[in-house]
Amino acid sequence: MIDLFHVILLGIIEGITEFLPISSTGHLLIAEHWLGARSDVFNVVIQAGAILAVVLIYRERLWRLASGLGRAEERAYAAKLSIAFLITAMLGFAATRLGFKLPESITPVAWALILGGVWMLGAEWFAERRPEHTEITWNVAVLVGLAQVVAGVFPGTSRSAATIFVALLAGTGNRAAATEFAFLVGIPTMFAASGYELLKALKGGGLHEDWSALALAFVVSALTAFVVVRWLLGYIRTHRFTPFALYRIALGIALLVALPAA
Repeated sequence: MIDLFHVILLGIIEGITEFLPISSTGHLLIAEHWLGARSDVFNVVIQAGAILAVVLIYRERLWRLASGLGRAEERAYAAKLSIAFLITAMLGFAATRLGFKLPESITPVAWALILGGVWMLGAEWFAERRPEHTEITWNVAVLVGLAQVVAGVFPGTSRSAATIFVALLAGTGNRAAATEFAFLVGIPTMFAASGYELLKALKGGGLHEDWSALALAFVVSALTAFVVVRWLLGYIRTHRFTPFALYRIALGIALLVALPAA
């Protein structure tokens, strides 16, 4: 019963934090510090549950994109999504082959939360003083791909924060346009990561999961993320990301203070 509660709680945490710019991986590492560690397969697959929520929310946009490839504008947008994904996939695979593993300590997560929060405040201040437009340029696509790699290497950075604010700083002054591109490129990225982890575990003979618990966490994550993303898309139309930056800084400081006692 206790483990079932933990599974549901982890699904809720993932669903809330995957698309808010506060780092889902960081929050899962923090939660698992007290609730017990889970496998990489568990963590990545419940992230895919949150991504499924974005597929449902953006289903009309995805359909317009797929059915409109005959138009130059849609082809260009799809190509930019592809470039961002391919950069992430290639560099992420290289990092994995080099033996990169997520840290088990909370300290680097705490510092990433703090530094990321400070960076968000500065980035939004700077971005708001640039002319606003909705275009996603090729430079933005490349930088978003790189940002996803950085977020994957440094837990606590936040994939959504890194990609959204890189897009804003690179010239996409419209928060809604930057957020849409960041969320859409996350769809193939996280589904590919989930598939890779499953294949790696299967090949290594280590695919020993509690499938009922994993399925439950997947569903909880997807439902929670659906509600959170719908709220976020409305919020960013009239609000800044400042509260999320301040939350990151406060949480990071609290973790550093609590570490000696943890």
